[in-house]
Amino acid sequence: MKKMTLASMDIAEHKREDLKRIFPEVFSEERIDFDQLKRVLGDWVASDAERFGLNWPGKAECMKIIQKPSSATLKPLRDESVHFDATENLFIEGENLEVLKLLQRAYFGKVKMISIDPPYNTGKEFIYPDKYCEELKTYLAYTGQVDGDGRKFSTNVDTDGRYHSRWLNMMYPRLYIARNLLREDGVIFVNIDDNEVHHLRMVMDLIFGEENFVGNIAWKKTSGDNKPSFAFTHDNIVIYGKTSNQLPRVRLTGPQRLQYKNPDNDPRGDWAQTDYRSRWTKNERPNLYYAITQPNTKEKIFPDTHTKSTRVWGCEKNVHKENERNGLVWWGKDGLAKEPKRKRFLFDHRGVNTRSVWDDAGTNDSASGELAELFPECRSIFDNPKPISLLKKIISIASDKSYIVLDFFAGSATTAHAVMQLNAEDGGKRKYICVQLPEPTNEKSEAHKAGYETIADIAKERIRRAAAKIEDELNGQLDLNGNGQLDLGFKAFKLDSSNFRIWDGDVEDTDALIEQLELQVDRIDKEGSAEDILYEILLNAGLPLTAKIEKQVVEEKEVFSIADGEIRVCLERELTTELFDALAKASPSQVICLDEAFYLNDELKVNAGVIFKFYATANETEMVFKTI
Repeated sequence: MKKMTLASMDIAEHKREDLKRIFPEVFSEERIDFDQLKRVLGDWVASDAERFGLNWPGKAECMKIIQKPSSATLKPLRDESVHFDATENLFIEGENLEVLKLLQRAYFGKVKMISIDPPYNTGKEFIYPDKYCEELKTYLAYTGQVDGDGRKFSTNVDTDGRYHSRWLNMMYPRLYIARNLLREDGVIFVNIDDNEVHHLRMVMDLIFGEENFVGNIAWKKTSGDNKPSFAFTHDNIVIYGKTSNQLPRVRLTGPQRLQYKNPDNDPRGDWAQTDYRSRWTKNERPNLYYAITQPNTKEKIFPDTHTKSTRVWGCEKNVHKENERNGLVWWGKDGLAKEPKRKRFLFDHRGVNTRSVWDDAGTNDSASGELAELFPECRSIFDNPKPISLLKKIISIASDKSYIVLDFFAGSATTAHAVMQLNAEDGGKRKYICVQLPEPTNEKSEAHKAGYETIADIAKERIRRAAAKIEDELNGQLDLNGNGQLDLGFKAFKLDSSNFRIWDGDVEDTDALIEQLELQVDRIDKEGSAEDILYEILLNAGLPLTAKIEKQVVEEKEVFSIADGEIRVCLERELTTELFDALAKASPSQVICLDEAFYLNDELKVNAGVIFKFYATANETEMVFKTI
């Protein structure tokens, strides 16, 4: 039932509805394109800027957002992690645009596969910032980490005049920056429904190039739909490559693998029978129409001797002779078959092409069952999860088994679960990076009542429980500490403000300027731990967050040795010439210290520079000495 309004009729709105009914093509996001209206009425209006492509309000602003560097950092959450010092998996809690920017130096061109399940823009499930991007200040206010009136998040309802534009303004910068992280042979999979798939295709054409469009998979997500007019039983999975529109062939599935046997104990291993004919006809390929001699009955067999087939053999006569010499022609177990078969060996199999319809990759219902098994205390802990089998199928498309999978709309962390499960099944060493906004759970939801305050909390707990389940199923057969075959741990981080006070050049009044100057005297945030500062330095130095770190004591000072000693970091506030002499002797590529350690001691900084220059020249190496 609709409520009656007490206001008088909106005449202008009534006229617009009449116009929309007659000329729907002149409306774009509820706004009237008056030039298009004139064209429809026969009054042609030319446009100098008219060209094919996708345009929307805010598109130009997106480039400013992309180019604006982040002043945030990622702080380690050791207590929320599993096997923190050994694992190579990452879970990052934070706003994904800022996080993607922070990952640029360390992971540029290193990610093989991106698989994301972004908001579908249905008007109810998605949290949007008021502006085109969500900056750190607003994110911290949103998550309660700072006081103040930050911009609020809200759903993007379809009554908003810029309904599609807001979604595009959210997606464009994230996809653009994410592309930088892909390897040259990298590929991205994006789940989406029919509501925005056409816009997604166009915006990805802009970013990846339409020539790198790979395909659009229709995934059967459910067997039914409660809408009265049309049953929407599928979602789309849009695929683009970074530099190619080719996917590697998929490895054989279980049923396909069962076709390969070895009934004749061939030393080359398992093989499958395949048709000896080709798809051509005698008229098209007369050279493939010839007689083959059955070796035991001596019968002369043409392609159509025992069938009404119009097809011809699959190879020329000389190649057939070569196949016979190599034992590739199969005449049945008793050797009396009327027609030959070709032996195709398993070791020769290059996989199968990815199909455009997937009805064997689980459903939303099966995914809910998987979560219910992990979280028996909640009937429904997360809405519309993706099944593990779907993500496993996506991840297994890549031909190698050791690469990074990125999911920056992690949700309940199905991607992380699938990576661990697939590694357990095939001995792979894939790693994942998952990013999830700490979106609050509904206070009335089962998840909230069970103590999960945010979606990120659900995701982290799922990874822990999934890892424990996999470990239990393996019955302790594999090393779980990162030194063996299987990595079931993860390093947890959270997006936060920098441990260093950043100069704000936008201040205008005198008091604010004085405050900025005072902050630069002591630039380090007192609440930041040594580990917090260390990981911020890692990111700025372009090192992965999983780089191995070793604590050492050098000349009575604590020093962090990173990447087998290639980089040495000292966060002590009091430094000595003896320390620099010892560090320089080890010939690291970089030495990084705090700038405040040289406060009122320019002589020490000059001496440090001289020491490093001396040893670099003597050892014919390059050493860089940095302060932060």
